[in-house]
Amino acid sequence: MKILSGKTALVTGSTSGIGLGIAQELAAQGAHVMLNGFGKPDEIETLRTDIEKAHGVRALYNPADMSKPDQIAAMVDECTKTLGGVDVLVNNAGIQFVSPIEDFPPEKWDAIVAINLSSAFHTIRAALPGMKAKKWGRIINIASAHGLVASPFKSAYVAAKHGLVGLTKTVALEVATDGVTCNAICPGYVNTPLVQGQIKDQAKTHNIPEDRVISEIILKAQPTRQFVEVTDLAALTTFLCTDAARNITGAALPVDGGWTVQ
Repeated sequence: MKILSGKTALVTGSTSGIGLGIAQELAAQGAHVMLNGFGKPDEIETLRTDIEKAHGVRALYNPADMSKPDQIAAMVDECTKTLGGVDVLVNNAGIQFVSPIEDFPPEKWDAIVAINLSSAFHTIRAALPGMKAKKWGRIINIASAHGLVASPFKSAYVAAKHGLVGLTKTVALEVATDGVTCNAICPGYVNTPLVQGQIKDQAKTHNIPEDRVISEIILKAQPTRQFVEVTDLAALTTFLCTDAARNITGAALPVDGGWTVQ
């Protein structure tokens, strides 16, 4: 039997990149999944049906805007009514903006904190009662190496990801006797469409080739000089859902090629 047969996973920001990779792996392990995120409707429908066909599970999609608490609550409610509840919650939705703090637009700060931090509070708040009732649940927050260390010009992102690690620890303590764990995964640079966009922007800004951006800027912080792969994060997420990981809770787990040990 697959390790998540009969379970349901809600993965925010899962129409591309890290979130999609995690959703696909959880489905491969037998979980029904609810996708969430932005994208072209026909492309999202293809993703949804591909998951169902490939893994023999149900895959639904909810377009909730993760900056809107009422839409988040409605998404969790839909997941409960249609798929039997949220057993595995992966808070992955996130956005980025880079600027010196004195030039940082306040509206960008508010948006990043809302989506990268507050949305996790709202999903956890809505999903926890069902997990407690079942005496089983797994909450995995996709934080960042920037939840453990800082970099310049990323004030909102660093603040939100540090906050997400703190939220993880608090939730873990609150549910320690309820059969629920809460952990944060802290990736370094992952080769996703979001990072590819940053590479192109940096190449234009510094007027250097993209391969130099990768080696001299993006991967400079990672001693392995390699991107983290989405499959690395999906595998760790799956492990945290197993019984073998039942005593891992409140942890901030780096997957960063050695970045944060320097």
